[in-house]
Amino acid sequence: ADDFVRWAFRLYKASADAVYCSAGFATVKRLADDNIPVIGHVGLIPSRATWTGGFKAVGKTADSAMQIFEAVKQYEAAGAIGAEIEVVPVEVAKAISERTSLIMLSMGAGTGCDAQYLFADDILGQNRGHMPRHSKVYRDFAAEHDRLHAERIAAFSEYVADVNSLAYPEDKHVVHMDPDQLGQFMEKIDAG
Repeated sequence: ADDFVRWAFRLYKASADAVYCSAGFATVKRLADDNIPVIGHVGLIPSRATWTGGFKAVGKTADSAMQIFEAVKQYEAAGAIGAEIEVVPVEVAKAISERTSLIMLSMGAGTGCDAQYLFADDILGQNRGHMPRHSKVYRDFAAEHDRLHAERIAAFSEYVADVNSLAYPEDKHVVHMDPDQLGQFMEKIDAG
């Protein structure tokens, strides 16, 4: 918990409004007790996906939905100010959001929460391969990165070709010495 507190104070001093912490409730309480606003995480927690059956919706049964609600209540008791609720059925997320004082940040949990959360990489289309159901791509930065990479390769290839053919550097890319000073330098370098 001490490491989390040190980390959180560094972020807080750097103007963070809150810190995200998916550690245990005792750690969240320790942060809250030190006046650090904390956002927890319920539902699909990627770092714990093997505990909940992989990267899929969580809370699809009454019992598992109740476990999510109980985790939200534990975050409340620990002093958190909010929680990300990820890939939970919209009905469950809405019902929980209506019954908690926490700010609920929906990631793939519908519009019944207080705010929507989506990674910039998803919004910008920077990911390749599998795209989660809840992500929405607004721009295709992956294609732009590919285009820029091809341009980068072309530029370096042209540079190498210019160096090999002596097309670079041209006279405009170098500095010349005053002929009189050059003569004096050559006399000195040849004499030594």
